[in-house]
Amino acid sequence: MTDLEAALRRAVRGEVGFDVTSRALTTMDASNYRRVPLGVVAPADADDVAAVLEVCRERGVPVVARGGGTSIAGQATGTGVVLDFTRHMNRLVGLDPQARTAVVQPGLVLDRLQDAAAPHGLRFGPDPSTHSRCTLGGMIGNNSCGSHSVAWGTTADSVRELSVVTARGRRLRLGQQWAGAPQGLRELVDGDLARLRTGFPDLPRRISGYALDALLPENGADVARSFCGSEGTLGVLTEAVVRLVESPRARALAVLGYADEAGAAEAAAGLLPLGPLTVEGMAVDLVPSTEGLPRGGAWLFVETGGDTEAEARARAEAVVRAADVVDALVVTDPAGQRTLWRIREDASGTATRMPDGSEAWPGWEDCAVPPARLGGYLRDFRSLLAAHGLRGTPYGHFGDGCIHVRIDFDLLTDAGVARFRRFSEELADVVVAHGGSLSGEHGDGQARAELLPRMYGAETVALFERAKAVWDPDDLLNPGMLVRPAPLDTNLRFSVLPREPVDVAFGYPSDGGDFSAAVRRCVGVAKCRTTSVSGSGVMCPSFRATGEEEHSTRGRARLLHEMLAGELVTDGWRSTEVRDALDLCLSCKGCRSDCPVEVDMATYKAEFLHHHYEGRRRPAAHYAMGWLPVWLRWAARTRTAPVVNALASVRPLAAVAKRLGGIAGEREVPRLAGETFSRWWRGRRRGAAGDGDLVVLWPDTFTEHLSPSVGRAAVRVLEAAGLRVALPPTLRSRGVIGDGTSTSALALLTARQGQVCCGLTYVSTGQLDRARTVMRRTLDLMAPVLETSAPVVVLEPSCAAALRTDLPELLHDDPRAARLASRVLTFAEALERLAPDWTPPAVNLPAVGQTHCHQHAVLGDAADRRLRESAGLTGELSGGCCGLAGNFGFEAGHYEVSATCAEDQLLPAVREAPDGAVVLADGFSCRTQLEQLAGVRGRHLAEVLAEGLEGERR
Repeated sequence: MTDLEAALRRAVRGEVGFDVTSRALTTMDASNYRRVPLGVVAPADADDVAAVLEVCRERGVPVVARGGGTSIAGQATGTGVVLDFTRHMNRLVGLDPQARTAVVQPGLVLDRLQDAAAPHGLRFGPDPSTHSRCTLGGMIGNNSCGSHSVAWGTTADSVRELSVVTARGRRLRLGQQWAGAPQGLRELVDGDLARLRTGFPDLPRRISGYALDALLPENGADVARSFCGSEGTLGVLTEAVVRLVESPRARALAVLGYADEAGAAEAAAGLLPLGPLTVEGMAVDLVPSTEGLPRGGAWLFVETGGDTEAEARARAEAVVRAADVVDALVVTDPAGQRTLWRIREDASGTATRMPDGSEAWPGWEDCAVPPARLGGYLRDFRSLLAAHGLRGTPYGHFGDGCIHVRIDFDLLTDAGVARFRRFSEELADVVVAHGGSLSGEHGDGQARAELLPRMYGAETVALFERAKAVWDPDDLLNPGMLVRPAPLDTNLRFSVLPREPVDVAFGYPSDGGDFSAAVRRCVGVAKCRTTSVSGSGVMCPSFRATGEEEHSTRGRARLLHEMLAGELVTDGWRSTEVRDALDLCLSCKGCRSDCPVEVDMATYKAEFLHHHYEGRRRPAAHYAMGWLPVWLRWAARTRTAPVVNALASVRPLAAVAKRLGGIAGEREVPRLAGETFSRWWRGRRRGAAGDGDLVVLWPDTFTEHLSPSVGRAAVRVLEAAGLRVALPPTLRSRGVIGDGTSTSALALLTARQGQVCCGLTYVSTGQLDRARTVMRRTLDLMAPVLETSAPVVVLEPSCAAALRTDLPELLHDDPRAARLASRVLTFAEALERLAPDWTPPAVNLPAVGQTHCHQHAVLGDAADRRLRESAGLTGELSGGCCGLAGNFGFEAGHYEVSATCAEDQLLPAVREAPDGAVVLADGFSCRTQLEQLAGVRGRHLAEVLAEGLEGERR
């Protein structure tokens, strides 16, 4: 391997990675399979591709081309050298609106092409649900389709010319009339014309095998088309000329409700004569909530187009009239359509979990049959599932007869794997009996290639092998795919994982307490690799900042998988590779909500750091910022905040302190408040608070010591709404709720002073033993509160999220943790639930800012939206993450990434704000980032409403 690496480094200008991390990141795609490569090369251009092939051919090392790594049949993994086209060969070379063509490199993400074509009223027709991260090279390799294939066909229908490099270094330009055909291909076709004319099923989604019938003279002898779907086994694509289609100016979405999926499937083919753009189907099993959908147990999503909204709507209404439905809905609002389409697109991830939370896997992800036979096929498919004791939830492209499904295969035991094989063989026969294709979109890969003789017969498969030999006589390119395949039940990704649960600190309640099962959640659909977020989305800010797979949620999950496997990453929890990948995780928790399978990398990071530093000295920042509540309480008790602020303003002293504390030199140390929130509370004159419900206002570390103005404003607003406000007890006794002073003499003599804390800073730095100690002490203090029904209002979103999720998951053995978590309300939730008749002051101003990432991921912001609307605060807050994220942005080495994250959405939104706009930022980190990077003062919603109340009073 050393000789190979050295030869590649001499031969190419792109990156060569034979390190553990580079290899670990490419062991898997989105399939059930895992193969460990020797190394990874990110070629700079076609010359690099040719050089890699020459070096590998001389040494007999296989080469696998890889795009976004979202293939579902295993074809993007390999044991040799992996070519990663996403790093450099990812450009849109040119776009010709008049000719309606584009020239693309293989690593270009589909959405980037769509963005460039949209201003010209054009688009690329095929659009898989992974459109935000799949690449054009991968789409050509798999002959991808997407939801609009009933209108615009497959990728092969959109390809004009392809530039490829063969395994032996020939550079070919593939096109029609035998353009670019390697020597011997035409002779192979001419020698078997009858088989090519009769041996291929006629259906819109026939993706399995090689498309040799495209080489027939009556089909234009189209070498480029025949290359599509070859899964990187014939040549390596370096450039493509693709056809664009006119995008309708207006669209409407008809959502048709049926009693069940069979009814929807049988209706789909009858809608095709109406010329829809999509006919997509899914059943209730895959829908987290049926809110906003018409009545029914299954739905067809039928999109129509037109030059005007009225024309699109008329066509959608014609679809509704033609369909025999339980209920129907027509949506023309673009935002409403996006919301509904998101349900369908997320199915590729949500389908990986059964309704009861158990795991489901690909393997029979996308069979296709003639659309008119889809209903019958689904019935037979369901019967076969039942016969094998399996469960799955079909969905997909009903108008094309193509069904996606994840099945709850047991791929962890020998008996389960044997059943996987038996089911696969029997289902292949069912598909063939219905005149179908084993693959209707995602390719054969390792999952189905072994079964191709059942579909095509041995002689046609032998013809495929001869075609492969014409293109690649040395079997260098992606061996084991399509021809001479590896058995479908080998190389399974789960076979290397430990069979016994790993000893961990968190409870992982959604994964049965099994850390391996938590890591298995990542199936590789790579939604975390998107370069932009839509709406209020967050995931994954570090990937958007760096563009590196290592710093995506999927990349980190891959490294954790390999850590548990122990083959590549051999030092377990002590792994520096895993540590470095997790270092740039902001713990924003965006993946907990935005990832279709709810990977929670913030928790995994805390777990890893806990084990990684166990018994060892930690980074200085873990002590400086992880123990922040201790240092701030010390400053408050000694009343030295003015001294600390004065010293921090002396630059040489501040520089030394930051260096010792592991704090980024570019950062300013936030000023401590002269008076803590609790001290203000004890000294304030109580006014008439009304006779409403009692709420316990949580004095989080940030509100208490750094921004007590937020706490004071919250008290003002809550009391104005008629609520009675109290603070948690500060003595561990059976005292009265309040400031901790109203207790019996005996209780005072035996009680210990304390202050509640959610433990967030300890969790985020992986100091989980300390976090548990702090949390248990907090539960002791909160005992009197938990004996009442009083809710706990938490102003800092990150602290509220920690109390709702980290507390019960870390103290899963303490029932008090779950009770406290269930009491936690945000500021807006408290007002909405406890003072529903209260009317907030009319602020009537535009608002900008950012929804806190933890609020988006854990708490939800629906109540905040309604509260802002009631107060006349107009405008949408941006998504993403501010980039400071608690301790992350303050740690040395993180400043550049932190600032880049802020520039993703937050800072542009603030710069573009209209005059007089209120900058909302409920999180202390968000307000600090705004102040330090933009010189802007962000305010908590409580502060804005308190000022509105003061204005009304005046």
